[in-house]
Amino acid sequence: MQAELAHAIADYLKDRPATGYFPTEIADLVIGRVEKPTSPNPRFSQPQICVNIQGAKQTMLEGRTFDYREMQFLVVSMDLPILGRVMQARRGRPFLGMILNIDMALLNTVMEQAGDLAEPANSFSIGVGDVDAAMADCLKRILDLLKHPKDIPVLYPLIARELYYRLLTGPHGGMLARLAKPDSHAKRIADVIRAMRSDIARGMSVEEMAAMARMSPSSFHAHFKAVTALAPLQYQKQLRLLAARHLMMNDAVSVTQTAFKLGYESPSQFSREYARMFGTPPKRDMVAMRGVAPTPA
Repeated sequence: MQAELAHAIADYLKDRPATGYFPTEIADLVIGRVEKPTSPNPRFSQPQICVNIQGAKQTMLEGRTFDYREMQFLVVSMDLPILGRVMQARRGRPFLGMILNIDMALLNTVMEQAGDLAEPANSFSIGVGDVDAAMADCLKRILDLLKHPKDIPVLYPLIARELYYRLLTGPHGGMLARLAKPDSHAKRIADVIRAMRSDIARGMSVEEMAAMARMSPSSFHAHFKAVTALAPLQYQKQLRLLAARHLMMNDAVSVTQTAFKLGYESPSQFSREYARMFGTPPKRDMVAMRGVAPTPA
């Protein structure tokens, strides 16, 4: 099955550049091919499944490292600021992978029908698993749909339902289900994060976040860190800086415009915090980044 999946990806990408991540006719699916190992690339990940078909990758978050190799997947159940890099790839045997964004409404529907699910081993929002035969079959059928775009609106949701069911009934099912439960701590934290992202320039205090989550500030801080590995204000700062990097890189917005657009008191404050997170000032980082293809985790 690995060979079939690799062939399907290579065939789809045969007329594309040798390295890159490419959107497909399926809105939730991105396919990647990378011909050499990459440096860690910071990005903001939404709930998604990242599948390695060929080669190896590594994802990092606040001192935690997740390695996943051929025919393994990384599942992320929360919006998280992560570092990702390709660890194993070469010309002639490039890294090949799929990234599937999780449709939370569809996940909720499947969860309601799946019955009782195992409780997660811990509160964290990232896990690594093996692609078993049932999951590989779902992935192959998803790739086959790319040859028949007219079938996608009808058949992709059906295959996605099956894929979500496989995940929900597997080792990481409890982690995903916890996010979908209406009044779980994880769901309340996800709602706060959504509010942060919707008005990213307005800084929120921990007290305001806690009130929104219907928790005490101390309880909110503890649950937030257990789920994301970051303190709430640390998370908010990284969210803002990653948004700034995306704005400058993709929309060619100047450093000064970016600083004020995202609520910083001054461009110098923004530059200091940016350099602290990314290791280089924003102008220098943009010069370096514009010559490098983006590398999602």
